[in-house]
Amino acid sequence: MKKFDRTKKKTVLLASTTALVLALAACSGGSDSDGGSSENGGGTADGGSEEEEPMFSIDDFEVVKGENGDDILDGGSINVALVNDSPFEGTLNYNFYQGTFDAQVLQWFDESLLAVDENFTYTQDGAATFEINDDGDVFTFTIGDNVNWHDGEPVTAEDWVFAFEVLGDEDYPATRFTEASNVQGFNEFRAGDAEDISGLNIIDDKTLEITFTEANPSLLASGIWAYPMPKHIFEDIPVADMESSPEVRQNPIGFGAFKVDSITPGEAVVYKKNEDYWRGEPNLDEVVLSIVNPQTITQSLENGDVDIAVYPTDQYKDNYETLTNVEFLGITDLAYTYIGFQMGTWEDNKNVFDEDKQISDINLRKAMAYAVDNATVANQFYDGLRWAGTTLIPPSHPDYHDETIEGYSYDQDMANKILDDAGYVDVNDDGMREDPNGDELTLNFASMSGGDTAEPIANYYIQAWKAVGINVELLDGRLQEFNTFYDRLEAADQAIDVYQGAWGVGSDVDPTGLWGSSAAYNYTRWTDDKNDELLAQGVSTEALDVTKRQEIYKEWQEYMVEQIPGIPYTLSF
Repeated sequence: MKKFDRTKKKTVLLASTTALVLALAACSGGSDSDGGSSENGGGTADGGSEEEEPMFSIDDFEVVKGENGDDILDGGSINVALVNDSPFEGTLNYNFYQGTFDAQVLQWFDESLLAVDENFTYTQDGAATFEINDDGDVFTFTIGDNVNWHDGEPVTAEDWVFAFEVLGDEDYPATRFTEASNVQGFNEFRAGDAEDISGLNIIDDKTLEITFTEANPSLLASGIWAYPMPKHIFEDIPVADMESSPEVRQNPIGFGAFKVDSITPGEAVVYKKNEDYWRGEPNLDEVVLSIVNPQTITQSLENGDVDIAVYPTDQYKDNYETLTNVEFLGITDLAYTYIGFQMGTWEDNKNVFDEDKQISDINLRKAMAYAVDNATVANQFYDGLRWAGTTLIPPSHPDYHDETIEGYSYDQDMANKILDDAGYVDVNDDGMREDPNGDELTLNFASMSGGDTAEPIANYYIQAWKAVGINVELLDGRLQEFNTFYDRLEAADQAIDVYQGAWGVGSDVDPTGLWGSSAAYNYTRWTDDKNDELLAQGVSTEALDVTKRQEIYKEWQEYMVEQIPGIPYTLSF
C-alpha cells in the first residue's frame, strides 16, 4: 500500500500554517526512529544574520507519485492524517467554511465546478464547461449531464444561482460574499435594493449565463464563484441557521469523488467512494481522515497507522532518515506567512482604520520589520524548506512577483535609528522605549500553537523586538489555539497589536482578498485609498494586458513595502 495518484487541488483561503511536505507511508515496517525530537532553541534577537547553507532544497523532492505506470491502489481503504493540535471546526460547506483544515476535509467530497491548469487558469476539463462573449464579461456555463449530488439529484444551474443568493442574503454570516461581488447586480441584491441578482440568467436546468460587472483578468484565474449549493437540501433552512445546521455539520453532501459516511465532530470523517462520480468511479473504497497531533504524526507514520499526511517541515530534518517506510513528496505552497499589524476595527462589515493606535505609526512598523531576521528564521527553523518573503505577491506567481524588491532585511541599527528619529526613547530607564508622547509602549503579539517551532519562533520575534527597545509580550502569555486565534482576529480583538498569520493566495494573483480595504480577511484593518486604487486597477479591463497588469502589481508591491501593514516572513514549501 504505497502508491498514490495525487489529484490537483486548489490552495484555498486563509490559514496555511506549517505543514508542507506530503508524506506517503509505505507498507508498515519497523524502523528505529526516536519519534522526533524538537530542535531549534529559539534563536537570538541579537545574533545577526549568520548565513547558513540550508540543508534541503525543493529540488530534493518529487512532486507526484503514481504516474507513468506505477502501481495504483485498487479498492481498499486508506488513512489520511489531518495534522493539527486542534479539532477541525466542522463548517463543511464551501459557502461557509473559514479555515484550512475544514477546507482539507471538504476537498475529499466536494469541489469547484471549474477545473484549472498548471497556470491556475480555468480549463474545459471541469464539471462545467463555458463559453465567453467577445467583450469578455458574459460567460455561459454548461454543467455536465452526469454531474449529480451524492443523493442522486442533478447539480443544476438553479443550485449555482442559489449559492449566490445565499452569499448575498442579509443574514449570511460568513465572509465569502466578497468573492461574488463581481457579478452584475450582486451588490444591489445584497444591499436589499434588488429582489434578484440581475447578472444571473438560468437558460435551462444545466446552463447558466453569468454577466460580470466588467471583463477582467481575474475571471479566468479562479475569479468566479463556482461552488453550487443543493437547493433541494437547503431551501427551507433560514440562511442565518445554515452554518450550524446538520446539513453542514453532520450530513454534508457534495458532488466529489467520495461521500461523507460519518463524522466524529472535530476529530474524524469516514468517506465512501461515490460510484456515480462524474469523472468515473474512484479506485479506493474508503478514506478515513483523522486529526493527528503534530507531536505524534511521526510515530503514526512509522507504525503504519497513517498512509498519507501533510508532514510538518519543522520535523523533517530529525526524521527523514529514520522514517524508512515513508516516501516524501514536495509541493510549493500557494501561501505565505506574515506578521500583521492590527490597526483598527471591523464594524458594519467594513474595516475602520484607527490612526490613534500605537501600532498605526508607520515608523514603529518599519522598525519592527528591520529588527527581525527572517532569512535566519527560515534557515534555522525550516532547514531550507521555507525561505524569507520579500513582497506580498509570492513567487508562486512568477509573472507578477517582483524579485527586484528586497523588502526588509535584518538591520538592527536601522531599526534603532528609525525609532530614535521618531521619538521613541526610554524615559524611565527600564530598558524599553516609550512612545513619542512619553506613554508606555507594550504590544501584544498573537501567534498560533501547532508544531515544534511555533513557540520558539514566537519567542524569537519577541526577543528581536525587545533587542531594539520595543516591549512586546505574547498575548495572554501563551500561544493561541488555531480556531481561537482566527476568531479573535475576525472580531478585531483590540487586545491584539501584532499577529503571525498565514494566507493561501489561491490561483489568482489578485491580493484584494487579504489586503483590500473592504476585505473581511484584512485582519490588519488597515485602509488606504491608493492601495484600493491599485488593487482595482489590477482587476480592471486595462489589466487584461498582461504587461500593464505586471506594471500595476509592481507598483502595488513597492507601495505595500513602503506602507508595511504586514511583513511577509516566510514562503512555504
